[in-house]
Amino acid sequence: MARQQWGLDGTGIGVAVIDSGVTAVGDLYWWIPSNQTYGSRVVYSQNFVPGTTDTSDQYGHGTHVAGIIAGAGWFSTGSNFTHTFKGIAPNANIINLRVLDQNGAGTDSSAIAAIQTAISLKSTYNIRVINLSFGRQVFESYTLDPLCQAVEAAWNAGILVVAAAGNQGRRDSAGTEGYGTIAAPGNDPYVITVGAMKTANTPTRTDDTIASYSSKGPTAYDYVVKPDIVAPGNQVVSTLAPNAALLGSPTDVFLYEYSNSTTTTTTSGGNTKNNKKNFTSSLSTVATSAISTFYMRLSGTSMATPVVSGAAVLLFQQNPNLTPDQVKARLMKTASKNFPSNSTVTDPTTGITYTDYYDIFTVGAGYLDIAAALSNNDLAGASAVSPTAVFDPTTQSVSLLTGSSVVWGTDAVWDTSVVWGTNVFVNGTSVLWGSSVCWGSSTSDGFSVVWGTGVVWGTSANQTTSTAMSILVGGEN
Repeated sequence: MARQQWGLDGTGIGVAVIDSGVTAVGDLYWWIPSNQTYGSRVVYSQNFVPGTTDTSDQYGHGTHVAGIIAGAGWFSTGSNFTHTFKGIAPNANIINLRVLDQNGAGTDSSAIAAIQTAISLKSTYNIRVINLSFGRQVFESYTLDPLCQAVEAAWNAGILVVAAAGNQGRRDSAGTEGYGTIAAPGNDPYVITVGAMKTANTPTRTDDTIASYSSKGPTAYDYVVKPDIVAPGNQVVSTLAPNAALLGSPTDVFLYEYSNSTTTTTTSGGNTKNNKKNFTSSLSTVATSAISTFYMRLSGTSMATPVVSGAAVLLFQQNPNLTPDQVKARLMKTASKNFPSNSTVTDPTTGITYTDYYDIFTVGAGYLDIAAALSNNDLAGASAVSPTAVFDPTTQSVSLLTGSSVVWGTDAVWDTSVVWGTNVFVNGTSVLWGSSVCWGSSTSDGFSVVWGTGVVWGTSANQTTSTAMSILVGGEN
């Protein structure tokens, strides 16, 4: 639609995909049919995984992410396909910075080095966006975390950083009903942190609901309001890296159908590791008897993140003078605020039912609306760092602390009730935190569950020195 209505397709904009590598599959090529000329839009590749120089995607995650951003749909066009699978910005360039190995594992130091490389390559490849579809548990304030410091350096260099919220929204081990589970570096207030929505496999948005696995705020230690926005992330079809290791896990990953045959959905609860430097994402797919070697279907906040990255690319193409803060603020302000009061989903494997409430810590400023963002001309004149949530035990209310140097609340255009919606506020300033809205059937101790540091955030005894980070395989229908 952006290409048809605005003439935008991401041309000339570079996106650094810091992930498991990007294999330059056909959908990531430019092609001029009239004279049959073509070339790869993966314009730069570098490996940061120790012990190898290979920049290809041996795991399968990074190529899928790149396709959501910039897939051209060449291999899903024609009579054999019921749909053409294009990325949000199908002519953008990809800068491939590989930090995860064939098992989806890597280190903080590799990720930081890749971010620093993206900064150094910014002018060469016009890198305006960094996509981080990974995350790990938060064990310290973002002000002390080297990974968060790296993403802030990119932001201050003029590069928009988009990060996954995480896939721990179902976690209730501490009785928090999934709250306080945002992953790093998505806990940093500068970046755009993205949660995942389910589209119900329909073209309309009215039946879309939050994915129950999508991590919820506020952030550990700092109480930053996250996620910033939510976007489609469940059962997303995108490019497949040949011989990807993910294909070796048949109960979790399957190739996407290319005919009208009936599909069978398979879901997995996946696995997790409790390392301090463990990066996670959530994946699931659909299999049929008619398969394609070009596409597969995955789920998770890892998939929602590149949808927002692609949207940001279109805004930068539309107005190259925009800053990261202006893009973040506009995407959040124009996001749809129309949600049900709650939704439920039952895991078909465990039989457990999960109920989600559409408060500020679950959906942030709302559901990404690319058309609305492209139609909007408001320019934020200050920083768009995410606010901090402050709980007042006397009034039993949660308010937003924005500071004097940020855009939120500076005037009617950027009033907090405009950006986050009136349905999650009382009088436009305090989060509507009543038990029927946020906590459902939780006890009256719900406040202390989230705001009691010993319960939600754990203790230093939980920290480890491991630097491993890996991908979590899982998802839901």
